[in-house]
Amino acid sequence: MRILVLGSTGYLGAHVAQRLRALPGARVLVGGRSPAADVDVDIARVRPEQLAKALASAAPDTVVNCAGATGGDAVTLAEVNARGPAVLCAALREAAPAARLVHLGSAAEYGPGTPDMPVTESAATRPVGPYGATKLAGTVAVTASGLDAVVLRVGNPVGPGAPSTGLPGRIAALLREAGPDPEAVLRLGDLSAHRDFVDVRDVARAVVLAATAPGPLAPVLNLGGGRAVPVRDLVRSLAGLAGFRGRIEESTVGSARSAQVSWQCSDISAAEEALGWRPAHSLDDALAALWEGGRAP
Repeated sequence: MRILVLGSTGYLGAHVAQRLRALPGARVLVGGRSPAADVDVDIARVRPEQLAKALASAAPDTVVNCAGATGGDAVTLAEVNARGPAVLCAALREAAPAARLVHLGSAAEYGPGTPDMPVTESAATRPVGPYGATKLAGTVAVTASGLDAVVLRVGNPVGPGAPSTGLPGRIAALLREAGPDPEAVLRLGDLSAHRDFVDVRDVARAVVLAATAPGPLAPVLNLGGGRAVPVRDLVRSLAGLAGFRGRIEESTVGSARSAQVSWQCSDISAAEEALGWRPAHSLDDALAALWEGGRAP
């Protein structure tokens, strides 16, 4: 089984590629701009006909698209998150129409949630900013492509290697910088929002299941921890793991997205039914792996 992974150098992509390489009988090819890539491609800028030639040469049975941008201006987000999947689908229809496509979407596509009501895949999508909107555009391109494709809508990933561009990784970096100093102060924004955190290792396992599942899958499947966790609790848990002895100062002003999306939780029952998948790692497991993974030897 030949599996092409796009975006394998990113946080999710690295875990996905590692998990796929452990799959018996799989040959994993990586696509990207790295000199080590098996398929040289910039998903944000490649033309469909160029990508089709590359795909024809790689002859994948499955393509996993982990390429995505979480930050940057609206143009950058649109190029990677919206244009990239559209071009990929066009190229697959020409060069490998029988290949399965597993695309990583985002729970940000749903927008604001209603407290105590986990969102199902049939819920209305109302993203509040360019990131969610461009991820939704990518999802639409995939689900309307006519390919054997599934979008895995991922909640807030956390776990080993979480980057500082996301909240858990940023908090961990701040705690490492603060050290055991009892006079240290962490000045943070509003931490009252609730988020659905999912261990990155569980996301990678779901991708393997989606890549190898027989027969067609539902167009969209939610991946999450299945519960809404106050961001404040996550920060306190990380502080406890770090042995933080200082003070946390929480502002009443947070990010615009936190204010607009104060509660988010995904119903993950469809992924359990279709893939036999449920999270194997608790949030405590994920935070411990995040903290231990960044400690100096």
